[in-house]
Amino acid sequence: MNKRRVGWLVFVLWFLFVSATQAQRTATGVVFHDINRNGVRDSQEPGIANVLVSNQREVVRTDKQGRYRLPVEDDTILFVIKPRGWQVPLNENRLPQHYYIHKPKGSPKLRFPGVPPTGELPASVDFALVPQRESERFTALIFGDTQPRDLTEVGYIARDVVRELVGTKQAQFVALLGDILFDDLDLFAPLNRVIAQIGVPIYAVLGNHDIDFESPNDEHSDETFERVYGPPYYAYEYGRVSFIVLDDVVWSRPNPQQRGGYVAGLGEKQLQFVQNYLRHVPRNNLVVLMMHIPLWEIPEQERKSLFEALRPFEHTLSFSAHTHIQTHYFFQREQGWFGKRPHHHVNAVTVSGSWWTGVPDPTGIPHTTMRDGAPNGYLLVDFDGNRYTIRYKAARYPEDYQMNIYAPDFVSASQLKETRVLVNVFFGSERCRVEMRVGDSGEWIPMARVQEPDPAYAEMKKLEEQYNLPGRRLPGLMNSPHLWTANLPANLTRGVHVLTVKVTDLFGRTWYDRRILTVR
Repeated sequence: MNKRRVGWLVFVLWFLFVSATQAQRTATGVVFHDINRNGVRDSQEPGIANVLVSNQREVVRTDKQGRYRLPVEDDTILFVIKPRGWQVPLNENRLPQHYYIHKPKGSPKLRFPGVPPTGELPASVDFALVPQRESERFTALIFGDTQPRDLTEVGYIARDVVRELVGTKQAQFVALLGDILFDDLDLFAPLNRVIAQIGVPIYAVLGNHDIDFESPNDEHSDETFERVYGPPYYAYEYGRVSFIVLDDVVWSRPNPQQRGGYVAGLGEKQLQFVQNYLRHVPRNNLVVLMMHIPLWEIPEQERKSLFEALRPFEHTLSFSAHTHIQTHYFFQREQGWFGKRPHHHVNAVTVSGSWWTGVPDPTGIPHTTMRDGAPNGYLLVDFDGNRYTIRYKAARYPEDYQMNIYAPDFVSASQLKETRVLVNVFFGSERCRVEMRVGDSGEWIPMARVQEPDPAYAEMKKLEEQYNLPGRRLPGLMNSPHLWTANLPANLTRGVHVLTVKVTDLFGRTWYDRRILTVR
């Protein structure tokens, strides 16, 4: 064989090798109608056209046969973006099975187990969907920081929050806004089993306490989260709402002798995914971002890129948790927002309140009041097309428990004009109007927003330290972002009076509460 023929043969073999390698690095599959709901594509089950599929960067639509093609690397999660009117399979814990993890060698060995080796890429990575009825009017549950340290605290969640939601007919799914656990990742399974009793799908967000602190870098810090929940960032659609789940926790541990730490951030790859996905979203949809660390903590340049991707959308909303207080932030043009209307960011109440601290109640559950004076609980978001309203629900309290009124039970007539009434509106914002009146015929008196600690929380903290009360210690004082005040009218007669407070919230709803006081 002459040198020319040998050279040609080497070229052919090289070409075949490169072609085979490239084929292995390209994933293909079908998104199909799972008629018999067994999760496997059978011969009579058709593909579904125009469904979005992603490899964590690119986003493509399936063709007429439901087929897609995407490049993959050796650490890639492929996932289907649940379209309107369809649902992905759920496992026994109501977790969406919308993804395929490609890690041929598996996760690195760390303290908590990650993804086992997945081997070679399958010839076809298929995703099952089943049709479901979806109204444009629906409700989502928002859980901030459930964050149990141990099984005892998993029990608190079950009794404090889950019990009252079991079998709910008003909510279509629940979103966990990160810090699902408090460092012990072995608790994912028992906690998921408890939350699954609500009976709706569970969409998870990665928090800074949901990572493996032994990881030397951010890339592998979420391996256990991926094993349990799949991709740390993804999207899904319901009605006329497009939900984008973000991973905004960046972990670093450059030295094994150091503890490591985290900062807020998104990274180029994730931002590229968001931009690519939003190119496919109808401009009149409501786009809802869900993250753990608040949006204002994301580096300015990355936040600007995120806002740029949202520029074409008139209707937007975002949620975070992490701070263990409840507050609202309205991003304006001065903060880099491009929209005609401010972007509404909700930093949500947490299920765990102040990390399950404080004196236990008669049932053994710590009162765990948050530093802003709000009881622990959750949010319900009511969607109607591309509009929304949000309700705050304190755990184990009636739905209309929306405020605390601080006023004396007894006040001297001579001290009326110097006597303050203070109101903590738990879900209050700068767009609330708070008023009070004394008696049925008194004039409504506007109340002014103030920045100071919640009085009841300050007193609990004082007593805790003074008497060494049982339970874990509450966090320190802060100025609550949702307090209002006004002085009592100076002309009240002696006797018993009913003080009424009226709150008109940012959605135009009114809430009332009352306090009895006696003028002496």
